[in-house]
Amino acid sequence: MAKTNPLTFIQQVRSETSKVVWPNRREVTVSTIMVLVLASLTAVFFFLVDWMIRTGLGAILGLVG
Repeated sequence: MAKTNPLTFIQQVRSETSKVVWPNRREVTVSTIMVLVLASLTAVFFFLVDWMIRTGLGAILGLVG
């Protein structure tokens, strides 16, 4: 691998950083809301699955014991 001069490296980093397309405020807000909604739906889903498994096992173990 070729060695790079630190000054050249910094210039390349600045060049690449200038190519980044940063999201605007609306995109960040919409993405944040989507993440919160999907995380909440996932939490509710796993809560319900856990409750059903717990209830089912309780019923089965209650009948056996």
